[in-house]
Amino acid sequence: MWEWLLSRLDSVIRRLKAQRSCLNAAAAMISARQGIVLELGLGNGRTFDHLRSRLPDHEIFVFDRQVAAHPDSTPDADHLILGDLKLTLHELQLRFRNSVVLVHSDVGTGDAASNAILAEFVGAALVPMLAPNAVVVSDQAIKILGAAAIELPRDVQLGRYFMVQMRSEDHEGQG
Repeated sequence: MWEWLLSRLDSVIRRLKAQRSCLNAAAAMISARQGIVLELGLGNGRTFDHLRSRLPDHEIFVFDRQVAAHPDSTPDADHLILGDLKLTLHELQLRFRNSVVLVHSDVGTGDAASNAILAEFVGAALVPMLAPNAVVVSDQAIKILGAAAIELPRDVQLGRYFMVQMRSEDHEGQG
């Protein structure tokens, strides 16, 4: 009997399937709501393209250090925020205050220590921007004050991708 090991190809396929399932679930949760969507990490633009196809009536703002995406998967200049995430997120906290209904964060680096530091920063920086019941989907476990983990889609393995939602009763008085 063959004993198969999970190859790097198998791992990326599982990650991408989990990412798609979580994004689809989150988009369904917020599609009828007004508000802003944030994409933290443009990369090659696949998830931005997926989100805009699922949420055509929502403004999507994308953060990244530099553009490396295909031009068809790159937002217009008004919706692309370039620079260090630690600076750009802070700069836009007032502009997006309590108006973000969905965040997709895909900024993991492959270094567990760096990822933990970045996830802690992102979790704290997002709080003032998140609307009640906002959903955050991430490749990293992000702790957000006033948010609770929500059930992952059935096909997503625990720990492969993460979803949290702001609790409206805990969020009301913040800010």
